[in-house]
Amino acid sequence: ADILARMPVKPDNAYFIPAGAIHAIGKGILIAEIQQTSDITYRIYDFNRKDANGKTREFHTDLAREAINYEVLDDYRTKYEPLKDEPVELVACPYFTTSLYDMTEEISCDYSELDSFVIFICMEGSCKMVDNEGNELTVNAGESILLPATTQDITITPESANVKLLETYV
Repeated sequence: ADILARMPVKPDNAYFIPAGAIHAIGKGILIAEIQQTSDITYRIYDFNRKDANGKTREFHTDLAREAINYEVLDDYRTKYEPLKDEPVELVACPYFTTSLYDMTEEISCDYSELDSFVIFICMEGSCKMVDNEGNELTVNAGESILLPATTQDITITPESANVKLLETYV
């Protein structure tokens, strides 16, 4: 709680939390959590929440103790300079790369050298995406799109005044 008190969450904040770090998401906070694929979550506390049947969820305290990364940093925020109409890299690690697009005009993305799928999450606004095969889709705030690894390029055209997208690939 001490670290959270020093780092209040604000719109457009980006945080890179290392694997194994204990973290929580507070009430009323909407996040896009991008992570390496994993089917393991160790729950050590659950704020006394109950499921539809009034039961609390299982804790995994012993398992978590062995997996916790005990290093604590002063600040987990990703510092970046916001730019309009070009990608801004937020995170690049061995498992994924995530960039922010803050758009007011059309952008073209070349994926011909990338051997990965690409995920776009629309955080704000609305845009039209057209790929090299002529597939066209409108994406609105709160929606995501998965481009297959065969996609060579895509053109993104804003359909509202401000469009913010997160782009992630492995």
